[in-house]
Amino acid sequence: MSSRWSTLSTRVQAGGAEALRLAVGEGKQYEGDIVRKRTEVEKVVIEKEKAAGDIVHALPEDSETQPEVKLYLPNILKDAVFVGHLVTDLDSVAGAIGAAELYGGIPALASEVNSETAFALEKFGVEKPRTIEDILKENPEVDICLVDHQQTSQMNPSIHQDKVVGIIDHHALQSKTIVTDKPIYIDIRPWGSMSTIIAHTFVTHGRRPAKHIAGMLLCAILSDTLNLLGPTTTDWDRLMVAVLAEIATVDDIQYLASQQFKAKSRELAHMSAVDLVNGDQKSFSFAASGFKGEVGFGVVETTDDDIIMDRASELLPEMVACKKEKSYDCLFLAVVNIVKLHSKLLICGPTELALAKDAFGGGLMEDCTVMDLGGRVSRKKDYIPVLTKTINEGWEKPKGLTRGPSIVDLGKLGRLEKDPEDPFGRVKRTGSVLAHSATSVGKHKPGRAFSIFELPAFDEAELLEDE
Repeated sequence: MSSRWSTLSTRVQAGGAEALRLAVGEGKQYEGDIVRKRTEVEKVVIEKEKAAGDIVHALPEDSETQPEVKLYLPNILKDAVFVGHLVTDLDSVAGAIGAAELYGGIPALASEVNSETAFALEKFGVEKPRTIEDILKENPEVDICLVDHQQTSQMNPSIHQDKVVGIIDHHALQSKTIVTDKPIYIDIRPWGSMSTIIAHTFVTHGRRPAKHIAGMLLCAILSDTLNLLGPTTTDWDRLMVAVLAEIATVDDIQYLASQQFKAKSRELAHMSAVDLVNGDQKSFSFAASGFKGEVGFGVVETTDDDIIMDRASELLPEMVACKKEKSYDCLFLAVVNIVKLHSKLLICGPTELALAKDAFGGGLMEDCTVMDLGGRVSRKKDYIPVLTKTINEGWEKPKGLTRGPSIVDLGKLGRLEKDPEDPFGRVKRTGSVLAHSATSVGKHKPGRAFSIFELPAFDEAELLEDE
């Protein structure tokens, strides 16, 4: 231990770690025989106390007094607009805010913020960034740095590819990755959160992020790594959480995590089936020997998956309509319980069923419309790599497969309308022949369940030749 750290430690303990140590001992005893053990994120903050303390106390209190940095900071990003992906989440908003502060640019929103992001902004007193559309109206020639994504399908349509000068991301390079006609700055690392990259860059350049910036980055890492319990979590994420908790003076990190996850789940109760299916959905292109086409994969993260699964009778017909509208060959929707770290997969057709069986092999229920995925909770690590491996190893659609609901003509799958009597202004689909026939999937409602094998009665003219 350095003499400098020894001196400092007599005056200052790592705030978050010391508060946790006092509040939650090795086994905090409550009334009776109840013992409250430390959670994973609390253990990490305490375990990383020394490393985090060394880092934080080595940073200047005021970054403006820091001598000129010798490490490389790309001038190309100065004055650029930092913007995340469509259906924006906390990592892409916090990452844009942090990157703009780090590199000297402007943060922007690709779409409206969700309830979890709104919670973090309010918690740390951060002004919500402007939309990318408004910024581009004022300055259409401004340079753009994409954060938390690099696929054209996730870019805001107002962004021109030739204006992109940088990418900061933590996702794999897959289909529809942006192509540029000139070299650009790229920082892609296999970490659990894009905000971890920004926090680490602050630290390696000897700069201390402001308290509100540290708080936003901290919340984003907790969100993307499922409170450091998700499969994409790395030791870099753990270390940066400890560092940021110290800078943001967060004494009870478990309480912060629980509050933001509750905020995230509150929004789901007011979302329509259209919003849930399309909200966090990404598409992937495949060109393998046995299968060529587009696969859509949506994810709903919640603290109470029963609330979502009880709406399966709404979600499955909407998945069929979405599949038709977006010309997907397959569409899946995973419902992830972020507390229990457990997920279920909604299956809207025979093709999806065949692929899911070969890829995941989970237990089936509800007439094969739901598959138990167990502890798989990450699209980036658990879902798409497994599907990709299965398809690339020669998977093909079985011959003689039963025709599913997506053979119904798109015109019979209803239309999207905003309910004028809905106080939340939700958009819902009305007039779908599938919704009329599917009264329930799940144990709480009686009636005829949605089936991927049996279709309601139609005129033959309402069906297409094949799925």
